[in-house]
Amino acid sequence: MTHALIIIDMQLGSFGPDTPRHDADGVVRRLNALAERTRVQDGAVIFVQHDGPPGDPHAPDAPGWQLLPALVRRAADLTLRKTTNDAFHDTDLDELLRARGVSRLVLTGCATDFCVDSTIRAAVSRRFEICVPADGHTTADRPHLTATEIICHHNYVWADLFTPTKPVRVAPTAELLATRLFRA
Repeated sequence: MTHALIIIDMQLGSFGPDTPRHDADGVVRRLNALAERTRVQDGAVIFVQHDGPPGDPHAPDAPGWQLLPALVRRAADLTLRKTTNDAFHDTDLDELLRARGVSRLVLTGCATDFCVDSTIRAAVSRRFEICVPADGHTTADRPHLTATEIICHHNYVWADLFTPTKPVRVAPTAELLATRLFRA
């Protein structure tokens, strides 16, 4: 196994009526397609769930902690819990990936400007090769930018990050699905 698809914080608590997410249904469909392709290519699919504090919509005992029901999960898929934006911080994600021989990551999920961005930067610093589906992450409008602007901005920044390995590959999901997720 050389690669893993990491699906970050696609939880009910992030997709309520008070926090509409850009193209949420489309993102879920694309994540399901990427997950299926990852499984066919003998990669790992890892769902990351945020554990919020008591009273938070993402608290483990709250209904909002659950993953979106439209996400297709298989018995072999893994789940990881985190408490900060960065899925590597104070978790065993790095060890889990290294133990499976994973060196390449497809990073997706919610929210583009918080948990997805933090995890991408942490993965780069850990020398993973990174692929980001340009339409495989979502966020909400913010006071100063629309969700579309945020997504476009982050796709641009990630593709231009200085990395110790290969540049971050940012491409539409359709392009990634038409080939192997990572080129040899």
